[in-house]
Amino acid sequence: MQRFVNAIMMSLLRGMLALRCGPLRRWSARTEVKEAERMSNLVLELRQGETMIINGTSIRFRSKARIELTAHARFLFGKQIMSPEAADSPARRLYLALQAAYIGTDEERAQGLENARTLTAALKAAITSVLARDMLDRALAAAEADECYTALKLARRLIQHEDVVLGRVPATLQETAPCVA
Repeated sequence: MQRFVNAIMMSLLRGMLALRCGPLRRWSARTEVKEAERMSNLVLELRQGETMIINGTSIRFRSKARIELTAHARFLFGKQIMSPEAADSPARRLYLALQAAYIGTDEERAQGLENARTLTAALKAAITSVLARDMLDRALAAAEADECYTALKLARRLIQHEDVVLGRVPATLQETAPCVA
């Protein structure tokens, strides 16, 4: 039964990837490179109950699964995904906008990028830290160059900076911020 479920899941993933592909973003402890094809395939191991968003489609895993992405796709999973309810500060709202610009539908991506521009301008007006301003500039430039995963990594660093400035540093950073890696 498990093999049947895995086969169906892989078939669905292949279909989704074929419908709408974007640039591959690496996020895994394990990447296998096939020398003969000179193509990098991404192998992800996901736990039961984890959520993954691929090209704007949300997938929840009912059992532990190991999948291999063989085509380019825009995806986030696990603690990288921020819910709208968790976006309770300016840096988190920027992360949410960049997340939409990265993994949303075409309409959501355009709106997410526009929201990111607006939020970046507002944050730059309020922030005095040169380092934070530089991260904002780099994050927006990356998003506008369609390198949204890089922009998300910079936004995670901004969230950490904001937490320290506001005195919101939790016992572990992953309690309030998306994956920090």
